[in-house]
Amino acid sequence: MKLARAMAAAGLVVSVVAACSSSSYGTGPGGGTGGHSTTITVSNNQFSPTPDTVAAGQVTFSWGTGATTHNVTWLSGPATLPASSGDKSSGTYKATLAAGTYTYHCTIHAGMNGTIVVQ
Repeated sequence: MKLARAMAAAGLVVSVVAACSSSSYGTGPGGGTGGHSTTITVSNNQFSPTPDTVAAGQVTFSWGTGATTHNVTWLSGPATLPASSGDKSSGTYKATLAAGTYTYHCTIHAGMNGTIVVQ
């Protein structure tokens, strides 16, 4: 009986891990594997998700409904950095990223930082 319970619990753990992993990672642009969603929400004085891993290509920053003014200012990356977004309170900003690790922040709000790992 204990063995049956242990096996059932182990099966449940495997199912949960598999479900989380398939919902967290998916197919990147062009069909390659690469990570999470390429859309990052800007609201509530945070970037979400961060850190994030994505396939090389375009990343979209989307200001949430009712967001205060924020910007995306690139701090570091493997090559020439994209232009910063400028101050926005709605809409989107798109940047094309090559493989490497990028860090960025909002110059308006101290502590509002993000990281993207591009594969």
